[in-house]
Amino acid sequence: MSLSVSPRAPEGILLAESAAKRLAKLAEIEGKPVMLRVAVDGGGCSGFQYRLELVDAAEADDLIIRRDGQAAVIDPVSIPFLKGSEIAFVDELAGAQFVVRNPNASSSCGCGVSFAI
Repeated sequence: MSLSVSPRAPEGILLAESAAKRLAKLAEIEGKPVMLRVAVDGGGCSGFQYRLELVDAAEADDLIIRRDGQAAVIDPVSIPFLKGSEIAFVDELAGAQFVVRNPNASSSCGCGVSFAI
């Protein structure tokens, strides 16, 4: 049984409008619905690192966060590391990418993928 909430999970995790718009565009390009999987793995230069990937479906125990018909999925192990975070999409001079704005991170590396708690 999967959990489903919209647009802010009880854990305070928010799928930003920018991320939902980008997911909709990617689904249009792919010709099918896609979801953004957000996970936290051990490693990276700061201790933990985000893993972001497009998937076709959620796992049975994933938290599903929806906004404007789009979804991000998070595995149960990663949820405590992401409480209060915002998942957004930024398109800046340095590049376009999904980002996690995590208030739990005490520090992060320059690439924005690795963080410490």
